[in-house]
Amino acid sequence: MVSAADVPADELIEAVKVDLKKSIKMPEWAKFVKTGAGRQRPPQQEDWWWTRAAAILRQVYLHSPVGVSRLRTAYGNRKDRGVKPEKTTKAGGKIIREILKQLEGLGYVKKTKKGREITPKGQSYLDKKIPGFGREEEKEKPEKETKPKKEVKEKQPEKKIEAPKEEKEAKKTPKTEKKKVKGVGKTK
Repeated sequence: MVSAADVPADELIEAVKVDLKKSIKMPEWAKFVKTGAGRQRPPQQEDWWWTRAAAILRQVYLHSPVGVSRLRTAYGNRKDRGVKPEKTTKAGGKIIREILKQLEGLGYVKKTKKGREITPKGQSYLDKKIPGFGREEEKEKPEKETKPKKEVKEKQPEKKIEAPKEEKEAKKTPKTEKKKVKGVGKTK
């Protein structure tokens, strides 16, 4: 069976995001905050909260147990420091902690001593959301009817028509001799 680890991340995140919009609410403060110290502006997409929530759920599924610090590193970026060289910075932890709390409330993630782990409910939820492998799509597919095979007629080999000898000789081009120039190594 195909699992969430086998599917391209962008397709899975898009499918989960649509469903999470119904069950997770974005806090009011999230409209005005940057996602990390390395960012210059807040996210421009309207649905960035649910995209990040779906991505975090996928990360917890793939790398359980996982902590907030490890997720901050995963979602961090390079900070532009002007003339000085760029440095890698971590993402903001408040957003990640808040999303993890919301996912725990839904029962998809649980908190342990080592970090957050995916629950069986969360694992089956992600496996059901795999695009192209849902149960709804299987019902919609019509059953294939078996048709009798048609008999294939054997093809007779085609006969090659040869051109007259005079035309073949006309197509041949005479070979030209190349003269070597002394000392240079180039040909004329």
